Amino acid sequence: MFGYVLPLKGELKVKDYEKFKAYYCGLCLSIKKNYGTIPRLAVNYDMTFVAILLDALESEPCKIHSGNCIAHPLQKKNFIINNSALDYASFLNVALAYFKLTDDVKDDKSKVSSLSAFFLKNYFKKFPKKLKVHSNFIREKLNELYKLEDSQSKVSIDELSHPFAELTAFVLSSYPKLKEHKDILYTLGYNLGKWIYIIDAFDDLEEDMKKGKFNAVASIFNTNNLPFKEFKIFIKDRIDFILVTCARSCFECLNKLPLKTNKDILYNILQLGLLEKMDRVFILE
Repeated sequence: MFGYVLPLKGELKVKDYEKFKAYYCGLCLSIKKNYGTIPRLAVNYDMTFVAILLDALESEPCKIHSGNCIAHPLQKKNFIINNSALDYASFLNVALAYFKLTDDVKDDKSKVSSLSAFFLKNYFKKFPKKLKVHSNFIREKLNELYKLEDSQSKVSIDELSHPFAELTAFVLSSYPKLKEHKDILYTLGYNLGKWIYIIDAFDDLEEDMKKGKFNAVASIFNTNNLPFKEFKIFIKDRIDFILVTCARSCFECLNKLPLKTNKDILYNILQLGLLEKMDRVFILE
């Protein structure tokens, strides 16, 4: 369910793409600093976006450090360091990774996921006490989502995507240093969370249908039990409309925020990056 929120590289200036990578590497470094080396394996681009957006609302300039990393020991990398938004995103990254792994264990009985979840669970004690409300909310909303997915009752795509949308809205609007613009960030987060949940389901459609696993799009819309290729053609335009509506709402919210920095990166992601990801997922083979 992660890794969909990316910039369109070809439309970014070199300096902006390098800054995006510096945030991503900074997130990895923040995870190491706050939680240890193993959780760095779960670093993802969606939480990089969270850090870039929240940091754009602050006046403090970024501190950039150049050095080597474990993944590229012979190549110098730029890292954004000592950054509150990245520390917050690192907490979210580890918490969401753990709860996602526990769901994988439940769904697939995966030994790898089970072992990974076991190790990540040990890092819970390192979560800041001021973020306990956040970790509890994440757990509550994901459990609510899994119960909906497991239930046999018929719900709409809006109802099914609501828990994850609400989760994303909460974590964006509840950044501890945030004093203003909570309503705008909540709406942006809600639409982005809904977009992520639905595009993830559509992206996994073929594999889930082959394996007989739960898939939100298939469960709600494939009432005639169509085969994958036929169903994908049938439902493509409807899913496209929902995703474009969510992406447009995110972009409209961004226009209302008093961004102090990272403007070009953020506009690229929400105006171009989301649509490019949709184009890739919607390719009919």
